[in-house]
Amino acid sequence: MNREIEAIKCRIINMQVEHHDLDAVITKLSENPYPDQLQLKRLKKRRLQLKDMITKLKEQLVPDILA
Repeated sequence: MNREIEAIKCRIINMQVEHHDLDAVITKLSENPYPDQLQLKRLKKRRLQLKDMITKLKEQLVPDILA
């Protein structure tokens, strides 16, 4: 169980790093007067997917509360 939690935490950290890196790339591309809109759209979609996956993994770390 403890190994599973550590593995989830590690995945979250890796995804957060990738999310942060995508933020930087998107910002840099957006500074261009004529950015590649298709590339920006793909990067933003990937960033959103990462955010959703991070949220789901974080939910796995919260113990279930008995009603």
